[in-house]
Amino acid sequence: MTASPRVTVVTLAYGDEAVLDRAVRSVLDSTGVDVDLVLVDNGCTSDAVRDLPDDPRLRIVTPHENLGFAGGVNHGARFAEGEFLALVNSDAEVAPDALAKLVAVASRPGVGIATGSIRLASDPGRMNSAGNPVHVVGLSWAGGMNEPASDHAAQTLVASASGAGLVLRRDLWTRLEGFADEYFAYHEDVDLSWRTWQAGLTVVYVADAVVIHHYEFSRNPLKMFLLEKNRQIFLRTAYGRRLRVVTWLPVTALGLVMTLVARSQGWAAEKKRADAWVRDNAAWIRQRRRWVQSRRVVSDRDLAPLLSATLDQQVFPLPAGAGLLQASMRLYWRVARSLL
Repeated sequence: MTASPRVTVVTLAYGDEAVLDRAVRSVLDSTGVDVDLVLVDNGCTSDAVRDLPDDPRLRIVTPHENLGFAGGVNHGARFAEGEFLALVNSDAEVAPDALAKLVAVASRPGVGIATGSIRLASDPGRMNSAGNPVHVVGLSWAGGMNEPASDHAAQTLVASASGAGLVLRRDLWTRLEGFADEYFAYHEDVDLSWRTWQAGLTVVYVADAVVIHHYEFSRNPLKMFLLEKNRQIFLRTAYGRRLRVVTWLPVTALGLVMTLVARSQGWAAEKKRADAWVRDNAAWIRQRRRWVQSRRVVSDRDLAPLLSATLDQQVFPLPAGAGLLQASMRLYWRVARSLL
């Protein structure tokens, strides 16, 4: 009899964690895999962690401080023993066969990361993420947000996995050295996915691996700081030299636009703080860039088709007349790609 594949799930707890018990139980009830779960208590403020079921497959670890999503996952992954490593959000519930289906895809030759069909808990027939697009200027968003799940019923390659529910081989995680702690939260899954592609492996959306996500969109000063800081880290470290050159114009233009948007939306201080962080950590960024680029085996030219030149207006509301700007960006990118 063939043994089930061993998968270690890492989940982080922070704040109130209203559905943590359901998330943990769904993981432990998984079928088709030999599962264990490492729960990183990053600062749970309720009894949610203390009230979890007493199960030998559940290990709770508590770092000395809140390490953020990136650092918290890195911390939890150090305790992983499975052949496969899975990330499942504390506000997400996996279908009984979801992990097995993700493992089956992640185990295929040439596949790096398998990402689930992340559905909205408020309406499981609609998507939260069918893989995350990555724009030329480094922005990323939940792909297929609010669209019918039936429109995303096919397995397909995607630019980036969603950290809410993904699986990869643990030896690949080790080889890629996981997340960069400096991301703290947001964009770390984009960075990991891009480096997976650079390593010559694919990122695959698995349509029948269903994860129900109690998703709530929020916009607050800390989040805006992290999103902008991390977008700049990603652009400066993950893009190769040629890609940096051909994206310089739209990236520079976006920087100016972001400054204006930040002022109008009331997070100008966070934009300045993000810019300052990038300046103050220039030495680390250069070191990180050298390390990332030294490990790649796939060229910018081959990776360029992964990038989108169109922003999703559900996620990034654009002013009237923005259709012309979108069309101009698509034309620019068509020409720029030919120069890689």
